[in-house]
Amino acid sequence: MNSGAKIWTAGLVIIGDEILSGRTHDKNIAQVATWLQVQGIRLAEVRVVPDVAERIVEAVNALREANDYLFTTGGIGPTHDDITVDAVAEALGVPVIIHPDARALLERYYADKGGLNEGRLRMARVPEGSDLIPNRMSGAPGIRRGNVILMAGVPHITAGMLDALTGELEGGAPLLSETIGCWVAESEIAHLLREVEAAHENCQIGSYPFFREGRVGANFVIRSTDTEDLASCVHTLCDGLATSGYDFTPGGI
Repeated sequence: MNSGAKIWTAGLVIIGDEILSGRTHDKNIAQVATWLQVQGIRLAEVRVVPDVAERIVEAVNALREANDYLFTTGGIGPTHDDITVDAVAEALGVPVIIHPDARALLERYYADKGGLNEGRLRMARVPEGSDLIPNRMSGAPGIRRGNVILMAGVPHITAGMLDALTGELEGGAPLLSETIGCWVAESEIAHLLREVEAAHENCQIGSYPFFREGRVGANFVIRSTDTEDLASCVHTLCDGLATSGYDFTPGGI
């Protein structure tokens, strides 16, 4: 990758009072971020917002304008507090409609489960102009309108929707990484990390200190979209650590 290559980014809005109250522990940030990396898209920002329309609208507009893609999780179910579709439609300036294909999907799914009712039909509502994202788990589809993607909040259903989106979004080169572990206080080699990163403009070095067995250490994660740049940066860092007399472990400690 050259320094002028486009970096594709995404924002994520996690919606739900249950996340903010601690009743539910979010697992979607990690799986969305990991999936995006493989697609060549970087998760640039995450916001967690309550089931309040104005807060959802505010977050959706801010993150969709700042990034190439916006993902939301949560709030597209059958109950009265599932207001994500309405809020996103408001943010986009379009009405909410019943998507005929979504209605047909739900009619088939609930045919032997009591049929469609008012609550279940809510899951066929989409911002006008939307496409559907298949959901093999529970019938109710995800929603995509341009660069805005609405997914379920239940992690295994989110995973299925991400799987259905694989290869569907334009992105850049996937971000590669290597880890070097070292028994050293990061403050002792901060200058080395800065120098190595500055010499490799297509690489970023993250430092993650730890304390184990009564000793201080750190794992250094080098990231790049270019295989050769990554290898060069790793080699330079290892040389610097060795020259300074530090023992290091490729792959991390």
